[in-house]
Amino acid sequence: MATPQDLVIVRSRRTASPARTLVCLGFCGGGTGQYHQWGGVLPEDVDLAAICYPGREGRFLEECAQNWDALAEDATQAVLSAAAEGPYVLFGHSMGGWMAFDVAVRIGRLGGPVPEALVVSSANAASRGLTPKDMFPAQQNTDEQLIGWMNTHGMMPEHVASDPDLTELAVELMRADIRVRDTFHYVPGSRVDVPLQVLTGETDTVIEPNAGEQWRDLANGAFRHDVLPGGHFYTPEVWSRLPAYVPALSGTVDTH
Repeated sequence: MATPQDLVIVRSRRTASPARTLVCLGFCGGGTGQYHQWGGVLPEDVDLAAICYPGREGRFLEECAQNWDALAEDATQAVLSAAAEGPYVLFGHSMGGWMAFDVAVRIGRLGGPVPEALVVSSANAASRGLTPKDMFPAQQNTDEQLIGWMNTHGMMPEHVASDPDLTELAVELMRADIRVRDTFHYVPGSRVDVPLQVLTGETDTVIEPNAGEQWRDLANGAFRHDVLPGGHFYTPEVWSRLPAYVPALSGTVDTH
């Protein structure tokens, strides 16, 4: 029987004696499902967990977060619960990259168990704050445009796309995340002390050319920036094996 914690922390890969866990935070409109495929490409001694935001999947009876701070607080408590089982690497993609950075900062301020490394994927530096370039999909998009965006990025499985009720729910969750994202704000002076790795796509027009340098300014410790093939979600082949580009999962802190 699933416990309340199982509904918040979806563990799709468990090993007998894990060295660490890859803990993933969702991107705008995304759930935990987009991360499950990574179980087969992780090192043998690494577990995989994804944080489920309120209002979706096993937490569908809960109200969606109404603003950034509410979601960040929820995610912080979830990550702290996951960290209670041992060392972890914290990962976030796009909006989830900002969320992972914010959560790492909050945990550091609380004196909690910080991640062995923070991995931010396809996100401009949090210190820029929210700009029009980051606001995609947008609140003014039609349902059809949002559905098209989700189809393009593999966020509409066939069983969802073929069911009008599930499609409507997917659009509602996307709009809820957009509203939260559009309240994002950077707290001046926020930095992380843990090793920081930034991943960006070489053809991602959303990412600023100097994003790596801007992120470096937010890291007190080791830093690396890797540019990978593809756009905002890389290429399908790269996305399917993205953890292979994260040295920290093997216990290595590599900078360049």
